[in-house]
Amino acid sequence: MNFVARQDRFLLVGLAVAVVVVFARPIRYLLDLAREVEQTSGLALIPALLILTFVFFIHQQGKRQEAKAHAVAAEADAVQAQARAAELERLVHLGEALGRSLDLESIRDVVVQHLPKLADSDEAWVMLRAGGHWQALVATVRESRRDVERTREHIANRVLMSEAARATNPVTSEGQLCLPLTAGGQTLGVLGIPENAGPFTEGRQRMFAAAATLLAIAVRNAQLFQELRENSLRDGLTGCFNRTHAIEMIDTELRRARRSQQPVSLIMFDIDHFKDINDRHGHLCGDAVLAAVGSRMREVLRGSDLKCRYGGEEFLVLLPETPLEGAKRVADTLRRELADMPIPWKDETLTMTASFGVTMAMPSEVETEAVIGRADAALYRAKDQGRNCVRVSIESAVA
Repeated sequence: MNFVARQDRFLLVGLAVAVVVVFARPIRYLLDLAREVEQTSGLALIPALLILTFVFFIHQQGKRQEAKAHAVAAEADAVQAQARAAELERLVHLGEALGRSLDLESIRDVVVQHLPKLADSDEAWVMLRAGGHWQALVATVRESRRDVERTREHIANRVLMSEAARATNPVTSEGQLCLPLTAGGQTLGVLGIPENAGPFTEGRQRMFAAAATLLAIAVRNAQLFQELRENSLRDGLTGCFNRTHAIEMIDTELRRARRSQQPVSLIMFDIDHFKDINDRHGHLCGDAVLAAVGSRMREVLRGSDLKCRYGGEEFLVLLPETPLEGAKRVADTLRRELADMPIPWKDETLTMTASFGVTMAMPSEVETEAVIGRADAALYRAKDQGRNCVRVSIESAVA
C-alpha cells in the first residue's frame, strides 16, 4: 500500500533538501561532536549511524512491500469471495427453480435458463438415461441434433462405466468435465461441461457437484410424480387409462383435431358373454381375461393411441389422426387378435371374442358425449347382429 502518491514524491524530496539547508549548522555541529567523541573514545559512531540509517530504510521498504503484498492478496481474496458468492447465488436460484418443477419439460426450461450462467458456457449439456436409452435434456445446437446426441451418448456411457462415476466423483472425458446425476441410489444421467469453461478449481467442482445433485433430485422427483400420476389414472388390472382420464383426453384430442383439421376416430368394444366367463370360472378368471385383453391392446395398438377401460368389460380406443376406414381396419385387426388369443386358466385354455363399434368425429365436433354415444350405438348393433364383428356408426358413414 502506498501512503504517498507518485505526484507528491518530488515535493517531499524538495522539502527534505530544504530541511537539510535550514539545519545545516546544527548538523555540522553534531557531526563535529561525533568526530570528537570518536577521537577521544575510539568509537566509530558515524559509520554505525550510516549503517543503522541504511538498515532502517531497507526495513521500511520491506514493510511497504509486505503491506503491498497483503493488500494484493486481500484484494484477490475479495474477488474470489465475490465470485463464490455469485456462484452460490446462481446455485440457489437453480435449486429454487428446480424445486418448482414437477415434469421434465419444466426442468428442461429451468436448466436451459440457469445452466449456461452457472457453467459460464453455452455448451454445457445434460443427458438422461431411461429404459436403456439416452435422451438429451439439454445439448448444444452448433452441430446437428443427432450428431450431438451420439457424441454425448458415447461420453456418458464411458463416464458411467468409470470407477470415479460409481463414487459420484467428477470425470474428465474427451474435453468434458462430467458429473453423474445420482438420486435415490439410481444413476439417472450425466451433466457435462466443456473444459474451455475452466479452470475447474476445487470450489467450482464442488459447486458443479451440488448442481448435479439438485438436478438429479429434481429429475427423480419428476419421474416419481409421473409414475404416481400414471398409476392414479390407470386401471390396475388392465393397465389402461380409467374412464375419467379417457373422457378428458378425448375432449382434448377433439379440440386439437378441430384446430388442425385432422381426423380422429373412436373404437368402443366389449367382451362377448363375459358374464358367462365369471359364472363358469369365477371372477378371478374374469380378471385374468381382462388383464390379457389389456396386454394384447398394448401389443397391437400404437403408443399414441389412447387405451381406456371404460367400465366392466367395456373398452375405448382413441385413434388420433386416423380416418374412419383406418379405424375400422384397426378394430378388425384387434378383433382377430383377441379371438386368436389363448388364455390359460388352471388346467384349461380359454378363448374369447369381442364386439366393436367404430365412429369418427364430425368436422368441428367437440362434444365428447356425442362421439362416445355413436360408438356405443355401433357396438350394440354389432352385438345384435351376431357379436364378434365390427360395425361403423351410421352417422359417421353418412358424413
